[in-house]
Amino acid sequence: VFRRFRLLGRFWRPRLVPLKDVVLVGLPIAGSMLLEIGVFSAAAFAMGWFGAVAAAAHAIAIQTASATFMVPMGVAQAATARVGLAAGAGDVAAARRAGWVAIAIGAGFMAAMAVLLVLAAPRIAALFLDPGLADARDATALAATLLVVAGLFQLGDGIQVVAAGALRGRKDTRIPMLLTALGYWGIGLPLGLALAHLAGMGPIGIWIGLGAGTGMVAVLMAMRWWRIAAQG
Repeated sequence: VFRRFRLLGRFWRPRLVPLKDVVLVGLPIAGSMLLEIGVFSAAAFAMGWFGAVAAAAHAIAIQTASATFMVPMGVAQAATARVGLAAGAGDVAAARRAGWVAIAIGAGFMAAMAVLLVLAAPRIAALFLDPGLADARDATALAATLLVVAGLFQLGDGIQVVAAGALRGRKDTRIPMLLTALGYWGIGLPLGLALAHLAGMGPIGIWIGLGAGTGMVAVLMAMRWWRIAAQG
């Protein structure tokens, strides 16, 4: 069945034109991931300025938010495949429908997770630390507050990652990378640091900044998808 694909045939002679297309599409995707992972890594370093309790609370909140994020991230991969297949077949309506359905699924799941995190934040935070440990009560209390903030930007997180996945199905990756840079590094992290230090909000300020950046990226990605989908 696979003989016609000539797997590993003449592998020493790279096909430079298709490889160029892969690089042009793939490098901005890698850049977007680097920008997103980088901003949350920078936030972790910033938490260290506020001591061990803040760092522990941040670790609890980010691990929980990362766990819920895995579902829309998987939906985003499916969106890339379905939109890409439809676009490659010239079925504009199917590509548009696949993108919007995927965004709706990601948004719906994350909306449910938002309710869960806001309502059950203290119980979720308490699962991570032995109450007998030093400063465990303070870390758990702060983590519960951060989880509430994380819950408030769950919806945006779901929309932005799935919309980015749908855009990748249309080979639209360079502009989304720039939008990611603007939302996270131009707005989210500077705002978080300003709230944490200048406004005196501490760790909560950093998470509010991250939430604002995520929300901005979600709005920009959704608008970009709406424009690309409308163009056909």
